[in-house]
Amino acid sequence: MSLDDLLTQAAAIGPDIIALRRAIHAEPELGLHTPLTRNKIRAALDGLPLDWREGPSTTGQIATLKGEAGPGRSVLLRGDTDALPMPEETNLPYASTIPNTMHACGHDSHVAMLVGAARLLCARREILAGEVRFMFQPGEEGHHGARYMIDDGLLDPLPDAAFALHVMPNAPHGLIAGRSGALLAAADEIEIRVEGRGGHASLPHETLDPVPVACEIVLALQALVTRKFNAHDPVVVTIAKLDAGSAHNVIADRAVLRGTMRSLSPGNRARLHAEVRHLAQGIAAAHRMEAVLTIREGFPVTMCDARAVAFGEATARAQFGPDAFHRLDAPIMGAEDFAYVLEKVPGAMFFLGMAHEGEDWTQCCGIHSPRMVLDESVMPRGSAFLAGLAQRFLAQGLE
Repeated sequence: MSLDDLLTQAAAIGPDIIALRRAIHAEPELGLHTPLTRNKIRAALDGLPLDWREGPSTTGQIATLKGEAGPGRSVLLRGDTDALPMPEETNLPYASTIPNTMHACGHDSHVAMLVGAARLLCARREILAGEVRFMFQPGEEGHHGARYMIDDGLLDPLPDAAFALHVMPNAPHGLIAGRSGALLAAADEIEIRVEGRGGHASLPHETLDPVPVACEIVLALQALVTRKFNAHDPVVVTIAKLDAGSAHNVIADRAVLRGTMRSLSPGNRARLHAEVRHLAQGIAAAHRMEAVLTIREGFPVTMCDARAVAFGEATARAQFGPDAFHRLDAPIMGAEDFAYVLEKVPGAMFFLGMAHEGEDWTQCCGIHSPRMVLDESVMPRGSAFLAGLAQRFLAQGLE
């Protein structure tokens, strides 16, 4: 069975793929434990020749398909299962039934497409030499689910390659995209607490007002990014929240800044931590105050192996035609915990455009929007591509 057959076979099970996605979308779950989604996955793959493994830290699962053509390479395909803590405003008939919880990052479609790929590959197991592992991973939205699954030993022994597919609702219909090297950024949370001395707003000279100091820090961070770091190895610092005070006529004792720091190289990540700390503490000290920093490290940089990206590009073009793949010119400053897998295994993540055909994709709501929608007709292509990556890798590796 050739790669050419995969899209036809995926289209045949397309209604099942879409139905699974909608069922997961209607009952989204947060964090490291997504039992409803796990149960839907197991039901959708019930009766197939898969060996299942779970660990103690999450509801994550690895389903392994052993090819019947003999031993060989191993390849991992990953789909994430968790949703975001936000309301849904799509008015879809299968919209979230869980208050303030929504699959606004497309993980419901990732799961459904991976289930579709598993069904396609199980149907052709007699031609496969080696094994395919399907990684259904919770806790991607900031909870380090991939790291927990790795620490639980669920990837041992490590596969020879690993691939993931992420939907993009504001990208051209059906287009697959990727790039070698840094694809997505490292993302760290930052909190800066400026400690002052409050009092009456009419007597600021008798206080140590932390608010203007906090504002000075915010502005200085913008200069830090543009004047301390090479634009060809960029960093981003965004202060997204400022908390201070309780009334219009009260100077607060403290002001708290919260935000995110993003970087594309380990060196700049470490340097950014040090520079932000030095800047905030220095500005506060100049005003006889103290700045206390807390940095919570997030995901590392998502680094895609050049051979794996070239392999994915060739696979997409072979399956869907010469215009099926686009090389991204630059990284995206979002973050992704598939990075933990790619630290240990050569591989790549790819994007799949999910804008409705004929629409102006530049005007579509992106991921993490409460109004995000997907063109579900693209999903069989995603399943076929994942299955194609696995089948082709087992046959020839990344050569």
